[in-house]
Amino acid sequence: MTFLANHPLMLLVVTLVALWIAARLGVYLRRMQGQSKLMDPDDFDLVVGATLTLLGLIIGFTFSMALNRYDQRKNYEEAEANAIGTEYVRADLLPSAEASKVRALLREYTDQRVLYYTTRDPERLRQVRNATSQLESDLWSAVTPSAAQRDNISALILSGMNDTINSEGYTQASWINRVPVAAWILLLSIAFFCNVLVGYRAEGKPSVLLLVLPIAIAISFFLIADIDSPRSGVIRVAPLNLESLADSLRPHYANRTN
Repeated sequence: MTFLANHPLMLLVVTLVALWIAARLGVYLRRMQGQSKLMDPDDFDLVVGATLTLLGLIIGFTFSMALNRYDQRKNYEEAEANAIGTEYVRADLLPSAEASKVRALLREYTDQRVLYYTTRDPERLRQVRNATSQLESDLWSAVTPSAAQRDNISALILSGMNDTINSEGYTQASWINRVPVAAWILLLSIAFFCNVLVGYRAEGKPSVLLLVLPIAIAISFFLIADIDSPRSGVIRVAPLNLESLADSLRPHYANRTN
């Protein structure tokens, strides 16, 4: 299930086929039963309606979960850019040599953060994470000598660097926070039985009608998985703030060196 959640297009195909088979299974069960009736038609329609309503509520709730996580990832990307940009400005308070080193490290760190958002290759992503961890260690080492002064300026520098490093951790946590597998299993189970019931009720009607519900549900699942998948989906968080920051730091650096 985790594999399908990380590949929305494959989830779309698998759920569409599975739900169509479920609808055909309902038709088959009705034919096997013959003319006998398990319950009153009105009672059966009530069960179908209640099941479909439950499915709709759970789909809406799960979509809300995925959308909230997507918004969270966007907010943390903005927070990262703000934290890095603020610390870059505060580096002016350091002695010239230390300030130049911190600014250079922050420029490189910003480029790595942009790669974290845009890289899909697992091996490349591992390299980006390793480089990010090393840069965080180098950045902290670059500002800790100023802590010996124990004044307001050193506290400000250390606080800004702490915010920069923490923001990366918050971002990573938000990317790990996904719709639980149990929620996906519940969704698929209810959707399967809904299609069985609809197929059972639609026996004798045009077969094309059996495709309507599977298509609608499969597209809904695809949208949820796509929004919830930070790296594999079509709808992804673009590091617009970090890219803008990276571009602004380069001319800033060029002006300082002239």
